[in-house]
Amino acid sequence: MSLLRRSRVVPGNHVTLLKNGEAFFPALTAAIDAATVEIRLETYIFCNDQTGSSIADALKRAARRNVSVQVLVDGVGSHNTPRTFFESMQAAGISLLVFRPEHRIFNLKKSRLRRVHRKIALVDGRVGFVGGINLIDDLSESMSEFPRYDYAVQIEGPVLADIYLEMARLWRTVSWWKFGRRDKKFPLPKFPIHVPPALERETRKGGTKVLFAIRDNFRHRRDIERAYLAAVGNARREVLITSPYFLPGRHFRSALMAATKRGVKVILLLQGRADHPMLQQATRALYTQLLGVGVTIFEYHLSMLHGKVAVVDDEWSTVGSSNLDPFSLFLNREANVVVFDQTFASELRASLMDEIRMNATQLEAADWLKRDWRERAISWIAYGFARWVMGWLGFAKRWD
Repeated sequence: MSLLRRSRVVPGNHVTLLKNGEAFFPALTAAIDAATVEIRLETYIFCNDQTGSSIADALKRAARRNVSVQVLVDGVGSHNTPRTFFESMQAAGISLLVFRPEHRIFNLKKSRLRRVHRKIALVDGRVGFVGGINLIDDLSESMSEFPRYDYAVQIEGPVLADIYLEMARLWRTVSWWKFGRRDKKFPLPKFPIHVPPALERETRKGGTKVLFAIRDNFRHRRDIERAYLAAVGNARREVLITSPYFLPGRHFRSALMAATKRGVKVILLLQGRADHPMLQQATRALYTQLLGVGVTIFEYHLSMLHGKVAVVDDEWSTVGSSNLDPFSLFLNREANVVVFDQTFASELRASLMDEIRMNATQLEAADWLKRDWRERAISWIAYGFARWVMGWLGFAKRWD
């Protein structure tokens, strides 16, 4: 099977929604502990806190059972994790790659802004995990006593072949090219670059159609964005989007506004507690336009919002790592699953609406227009800076 297979909708899968680390980490650990052949894992942040150490210990146990384990982490996301933490994993027999290792976080080279932001795990070709949850304590940087709000999915079924293929492709790319760090003390084994026959023959595990959508800087530059735009463009009743970092380009915003003009209810759940205040202020510069055409906007205040999910018409839904901002849409390697299933979509929508009712604040257009002029000025300065950055990166035409 070619490594360059295009994205496709695959029937016959079973998908389980996992909310927050409370559900995700035990499920991932159980899958790792049950592994008998191979574990592949990619993450932006792999922290040496209690959660990260627990996952690392499970991976070490697997490696000592002669399970093949390979881990790919991002050089910026995991920059603060001590090298000794990863060396202990390698000493246990785990193969490790670091994508674009950074010794200086504030590196202004444009190429260094392209990160591996996706979060994927695949165990024995039998069970996979895709979502927005890093390997870090839920309470870390949550900005409150409540856990970070996020989602992932557990998947069984034929779509795992597509996930395997993409993980194998990126592993090969990073291990061959100069932007991957490899430790000479721990040589890398040669992993197959084709889907194993057993996985290729993976049988139906359920009745759910799934599309594994990625964003890279080669053949899949706009796959995730196009999936969103197609869903919004075909929406008949409701579009519900949750994104902590929301700064889409004009084309995406126009699609949302066009949906409201067709009578579609468009709801955005965005970050209220900002870990990147400049980006939040730039996002708020868009509120007047969106509220003015009938888009409903909520800001989440209980803890840090980190989930990147959406539901359209209780039929189409997506869970993954991609924000709706320039970094995710134009720069980072991201991974989402698009799920075509009413039961799953209804479950995700109910979970989102519960959080909105209990822990979010709705913004009213009239009140937003009455903001102090200094607040409005800060938002527009931040938005202007974002536009300048997009121009510097060469994405002005795609974003503006």
